[in-house]
Amino acid sequence: MIDFFLRKLSFCCVILFIFSSCSNEKKLIYFQKSNKHSDTIMVSKPYVPKIQQGDILSIPINSLSAEASSFFNPYSGGAIAGSSQATGYLVDSAGIIQMPIIGNLKVSGLTTSQVRDSVKLRLLPYLKEPTVQVRFSNFKISILGEINKPDVYNVPNEMITLPELISMAGDMTIFARRDSVEVARNINGQKVFGYVNLNNREVFSSPYYYLHANDIVYIKPSKVKTQQTDRSFQFISLGLSVVSFLFILFKIH
Repeated sequence: MIDFFLRKLSFCCVILFIFSSCSNEKKLIYFQKSNKHSDTIMVSKPYVPKIQQGDILSIPINSLSAEASSFFNPYSGGAIAGSSQATGYLVDSAGIIQMPIIGNLKVSGLTTSQVRDSVKLRLLPYLKEPTVQVRFSNFKISILGEINKPDVYNVPNEMITLPELISMAGDMTIFARRDSVEVARNINGQKVFGYVNLNNREVFSSPYYYLHANDIVYIKPSKVKTQQTDRSFQFISLGLSVVSFLFILFKIH
């Protein structure tokens, strides 16, 4: 009778351990398929950044005459106009940059391609067949929390997805909550918080799939990290201890 009881208790503990392991493993898997989804899912529309005050723009200009072009590239040596911290033109509080000869140029609310076309048009009286490139020098995103390489990452191509950023940062730690990744975003002067479940394929259609400049991504710790141990494993450990104690107790008697 005692042996039957011990075998049954041991069997229950093993079953609990298996279910707990399956549950924890499921929490670690990215992009799981739900019953309502097929193997094809719509992806969120790519993000095209708009220029805002405080942005830093790199605007190299070239033409058939290198000497003439040099007049329009006074900051190619590595300083912002009015600063010594980075390369490019700093967009002031009025959304304006000041370029040589061309003068003031309103750029806030525009895309880099729109600014490129505007600058090129203004250069036509001065340069023959000018070519213009406009890029952000300060397109950066921060990621912190349960990630292997928390840091501020510069994005040279001005487009990055949440999974790409996580890959750049060395993936999440084993203690990370993949079902509630927090993204803090600046929208119209306010800080807006969004949440993404990376366990689910719906992340690809989320407005936070494509990250915006100056987004802050926070990877929350799981209960295992905050409590230092999972309750289910505590229960299993306790159950096994009880089994061992009962086995020793009945063996003595």
